[in-house]
Amino acid sequence: MKPRKKDRHLPPCMYHKHGAYYLVKKGKWTRLDTDYQAALIAYAKAVAGKSSGGMAKLIDDTLDSMRGRLAKSTIEQYEWVAERLKGFLAEFEPQEVLPRHVAAIKMHTAGTPNMSNRMISFLRLVFSHGLETQVVDSNPCIGIKRHPEKQRDRYITDEEFQAICDASSADMRCIFEMCYLTGQRINDVLGIQMTDITETGIAFKQQKTKAKLIVGMTPDLQQLIERTLALPRRVRGPTLFCARSGGKPVIYGTVAEAFRRARKQAGVANATIHDLRAKSLTDTDDQGNDAQKLGGHTDAKMTKRYLRLRRVGIANPPQMPQRDT
Repeated sequence: MKPRKKDRHLPPCMYHKHGAYYLVKKGKWTRLDTDYQAALIAYAKAVAGKSSGGMAKLIDDTLDSMRGRLAKSTIEQYEWVAERLKGFLAEFEPQEVLPRHVAAIKMHTAGTPNMSNRMISFLRLVFSHGLETQVVDSNPCIGIKRHPEKQRDRYITDEEFQAICDASSADMRCIFEMCYLTGQRINDVLGIQMTDITETGIAFKQQKTKAKLIVGMTPDLQQLIERTLALPRRVRGPTLFCARSGGKPVIYGTVAEAFRRARKQAGVANATIHDLRAKSLTDTDDQGNDAQKLGGHTDAKMTKRYLRLRRVGIANPPQMPQRDT
């Protein structure tokens, strides 16, 4: 697998062109979808062919064994990673995957080290499940080290945030702005039910920490909710943010990919959808409000450490010495 020079987040033979994703095999361009998550699913089906076994089955079996035991947000992220792994390993039987193949996947996805680490971690779980079910005799992920991950210290400026929103669709802009105004994690924002919204504010039960809080209603928040509800929908589902047709909830992968495209179009480097929460909590603290309560952190030290990473002190330079005249 030769590493790409661009679009390193895409699996082999998948390309993004003119607003859509394509599978390219032997010079033939097969259109998959305009939505990234839907394109990944179509890609996995295309490269897997009609086979009902192989790595695709082991990956699906592993996911099925996790459902009900893990948080919904965790399963959604694993599903997103699983589709990419199916693409990389579509032609492999579980017994055929060797450490060098896992290392090749790591190298191919090195441009996005955090996501690459998630893929390797999930693949390790897949083969652990394979060992337990006696599908394989060893785990080829053992010995494959994770990419070094630096602690995030990225702060999105107001100008950068505005540029990203301006480069987004109306639907995604509403989601990005809701992430900022509420300071909640992306899956908690996408999970907002219409019944969670009252005159008091928006009620959240954080999927990760199980913390419960209400983000108080403000004029900005009320205006954003009204703008979101005014978006055209054939059917409106139970969640505030739902797909244009069918009313199904918007999923994480679609939003993360939309943010990536928008910030690239806006010329904003090294920013992810998760940095919106960091911006929200940092700005909340700077404005004299309770960032710990908004973040749902039980430990104040966690909040302070979280904010300190994104603050840069301004050092005053010396004055030029006055020359005698």
